[in-house]
Amino acid sequence: MPDHTYFANLIWQIADLLRGPYRPPQYERVMLPMTVLRRFDCVLAPTKTKVLSEYERLKDKLQGEALDARLNRAAGQRFHNHSPLDFEKLKGDPDHIAQHLVSYIEGFSANVRRIFEFFEFETEIEKMREANILYLIVSKFADVDLHPARVPNMQMGLIFENLIRRFNELANETAGDHFTPREVIRLMVHILFINDDALLATPGTVRKLLDPACGTGGMLAEAQNYLREHHPQAKLFVYGQDYNKRAFATAASDMLIKQVDHNGAGDNIRFGDAFTEDQFAGETFDYFLTNPPFGVDWKKQQKEIEREHEKLGFAGRFGAGLPRVNDGALLFLQHMIAKFEPVQPERHRHGSRLAIVFSGSPLFTGGAGSGESNIRKWIIENDWLEAIIALPEQMFYNTGIGTYIWVVTNRKEPRRKGKIQLLDARDFWTPGGSEDSKRSLGDKRRHLSAAQIEEIVRLYGRFEHNERSKIFDNADFGYTRVTVERPLRLTYRMTVENKARFLNAFPHLFDDVQAIDQTFGREPQCDWNVVWEGIQDLLHARRSRWKAVEQKRFREVFTEKDPQAAPVRKDSRSYEPDPDLRDFENVPLKEDIEAYFEREVRPHVPDAWMDRSKDRVGYEINFNRYFYTYTPPRPLEAIDAELKQVEEEILRLLREVVR
Repeated sequence: MPDHTYFANLIWQIADLLRGPYRPPQYERVMLPMTVLRRFDCVLAPTKTKVLSEYERLKDKLQGEALDARLNRAAGQRFHNHSPLDFEKLKGDPDHIAQHLVSYIEGFSANVRRIFEFFEFETEIEKMREANILYLIVSKFADVDLHPARVPNMQMGLIFENLIRRFNELANETAGDHFTPREVIRLMVHILFINDDALLATPGTVRKLLDPACGTGGMLAEAQNYLREHHPQAKLFVYGQDYNKRAFATAASDMLIKQVDHNGAGDNIRFGDAFTEDQFAGETFDYFLTNPPFGVDWKKQQKEIEREHEKLGFAGRFGAGLPRVNDGALLFLQHMIAKFEPVQPERHRHGSRLAIVFSGSPLFTGGAGSGESNIRKWIIENDWLEAIIALPEQMFYNTGIGTYIWVVTNRKEPRRKGKIQLLDARDFWTPGGSEDSKRSLGDKRRHLSAAQIEEIVRLYGRFEHNERSKIFDNADFGYTRVTVERPLRLTYRMTVENKARFLNAFPHLFDDVQAIDQTFGREPQCDWNVVWEGIQDLLHARRSRWKAVEQKRFREVFTEKDPQAAPVRKDSRSYEPDPDLRDFENVPLKEDIEAYFEREVRPHVPDAWMDRSKDRVGYEINFNRYFYTYTPPRPLEAIDAELKQVEEEILRLLREVVR
């Protein structure tokens, strides 16, 4: 029996017929829906007569879901087609093939019709009709035998995965939005299941996995492949959600082709925005895998998300905080953590594990008290962050930036409790966009080989501190943001100009200002405390009472900051801070704050003090700081020798020119 690559190559060859009306990156608009259509046609062939008979008997009695359910039962599948047409009959009327193909698709059950609506396939049918290639494409597909007896479900799944990957790589300029490179997924899957061999090997094990930004379903497919290879006796039911119509249609088709959903309803891939249309509200999952879009803003969903954050707090999904609106990555992380299984072994609930791909931004964006920092604080202080793996740059189709895999779980191994592992895999790469191609695929110029994936997994599992893998306490990433104040220092001086400016605003205070002018004169005075005390005594003697706004404006007009002046007292025990001199110190959580201040701050600014009422605890993970290797500069002698050598070479060339 031919393997899945034989059939994938056969279908790939048909795509060449689209050249002209379609550019190669657009081939998938036709080829993926046609592959799905042909497979379903073959799957339904044995029961076609029975379904047509049942349809004729029930069409006037039932409709909608009730009719679909009866006809699905007759088909023996989770879908059916009650059209009298099939691929062979479509070939029989070339002149009306577009009309018949649309009619054939409309004969499917609602779940399949919805997939083809999201593929927007009628548009492609019309486009092929106008280009006069529709009949040729349908005829070629009719010659591809995808009957289950010849191509079992799992093999068909591999064919479809192969085509999805190849078409996405062809469309590399947009593939990154909906497709994660398969070797990255393999690494994530290996890490996700790394310590679960015993759990998954238990007879009758059933586990659930969710990808809330599933794209074309690559992560879900790879997770199933891993379990099929390593734990064939375990059952992994996968679920996904996406808001891109074509990506959703592709992923939903893949799951229907494999027939691997949990409840037989064919709805394990659902359409909608995960932030505002959570299709799995109230459900929990054992595993999570996802690669949310990098740097995508959430302005459109801002109102609903802020409402959930403010009204529900931790009873909702976003209680820990909201990141800045131009990057919603950390919202996906909170969304998934909200669906964690609790750890209750007595009830056979073993907690959850999660692997997510991020850019560098969620590691350190936002200072203490910001939404991002508060989310990191919440995750780390709950001891959920197990590890972060730095991947090489140029690994993804639509970006060359560095990326990181976060592993988050509420069931750490005992040896990992209170610890976080940072693993630097940035030098683990092989040139070329994939194992099958040495050429670049968009921004993807590198890939991980199978051996490199194994080595990274091995480093991860060893959990040792070395130059590639570093182990830290949770508190190592935390700090207290301390506000450091310095006293306000003011010099008083009355001049003709500032006197006029003040009286222009408060003319009714003319007599008082005149008295102050005569008493204190026009010379600068460097101790505002003494000056103001004298002014208050003078006003008291004159039985004059100034409003707070008048007193404030007087100081603003008649004083200026002077580093040589005396500090302005707030009360008998403290000074008034100068906002312009305010500074902040990030003190590591493991350090004594008072000792840090005396050592790092006091020697440089002796008049400074800390306002501990403004303390904020923050967390950040500066990956480069922990893996930085100092490279000493070259000796000056070596540089001088090189310069001399270059000068001699220039002189030699000039002599040749003169000759």
